[in-house]
Amino acid sequence: MEALARRQFLQFLAASPLLGLTEAGRLFAEETLDSIDLPEHLIKSPADALDVFDFHNVAKQVLPTSHYGYLATGTDGNETLAANREAFERVYLRPMRMVDTSNVSLDTTLLNQSIGSPILMAPVGSQKAFHAEGELASARAARAKGTLQMLSNVSTHSIEDVIDARGEPVWFQFYPTNKWSTAKTMLLRAEDAGAEVVVLTVDLNVENKRVLLGQFSRADDRDCSACHGAGPDAWIASKPMYSGTGSKSADWDMSGMTWDYLRQIRETTSMKIVLKGIVTAEDAASCVKHGADAVYVSNHGGRAEASGRGSLDSLAEVVAEIDGRVPVIVDSGFRRGTDIFKALAMGANAVSIGRAYIWGLAAFGQPGVEKVLEMLNAELAMVMGQMGARTISDIGSQHIGR
Repeated sequence: MEALARRQFLQFLAASPLLGLTEAGRLFAEETLDSIDLPEHLIKSPADALDVFDFHNVAKQVLPTSHYGYLATGTDGNETLAANREAFERVYLRPMRMVDTSNVSLDTTLLNQSIGSPILMAPVGSQKAFHAEGELASARAARAKGTLQMLSNVSTHSIEDVIDARGEPVWFQFYPTNKWSTAKTMLLRAEDAGAEVVVLTVDLNVENKRVLLGQFSRADDRDCSACHGAGPDAWIASKPMYSGTGSKSADWDMSGMTWDYLRQIRETTSMKIVLKGIVTAEDAASCVKHGADAVYVSNHGGRAEASGRGSLDSLAEVVAEIDGRVPVIVDSGFRRGTDIFKALAMGANAVSIGRAYIWGLAAFGQPGVEKVLEMLNAELAMVMGQMGARTISDIGSQHIGR
């Protein structure tokens, strides 16, 4: 009766001229956050964080202007960057009640490897730009939290040092190069270091336009030549994986790359091959046809192309095409446990986070990365309990709707 009376009162107000005296958003202020103007708060330690965005606020304050721009940028008008987050809003959760979730488990397997969580650390290059210890701090956090880590081949620490910091092998992310001697050198080096999986990234074969990065860079009045050097090839000297290869920036023009490149890698290394940057059913089918061991749905966090399509939207058609033949990984835009749950319910086997843990790295180093991983795993476990899914394999299409 009380609820009915309240609805009738609100209906009366909606039809009343009194409504003209106030905004609807203010009238319903107790039920929406739209009209709440919170003061900006910067946390002092990882323990103070309420969600990963608390780390973002600190990272934005402590990073040099252009370094933050490099982390934040999308392409063109940031259409794809925005679409990644908007895609989550079109999927809602469907809780299943009366299920015993007193003992939720995040344990799962990926490429025959047992892992403690489906949440992975995506490859992010140049991590010294965000913290002095760079990839080593991320590796130690991965070790502390038992997280599978992918290492960018444009990292600022060598794969050998990162594996030593992590205490076990990483997956090696690889940008293709038209100089096959360089490609072969890096692939064999990664395999010799202990890597068992190579993540071939195929979504940056031609140039793109990162306008937001340019806007931040021109607002940065520091002299950056001491770190970045001069000339188009100077950055290569700071990337250990390219040491001794004689590489130049022109070596990354892969506009002519075809599926035959996958064959060349297969003939060179025994590492499993994951193709990263797949966003269509057609390419997913080609991945399987040409022997990929897993498909990685990604638009590079909105940094690859201005498609204006969210990664979660791409996931649906890729999963339908793959139909369980190989594992599917996804990244781009994941910030909360609910985001991760939605992707798993749509058929992803694992979800990679990138910016989220780099925010933690920039804000507090290794403890920040650890806290981000801890929070997201806790959030996922919480959502699983809410939805009635005790294990990762229990999560399915019954848990979501559009």
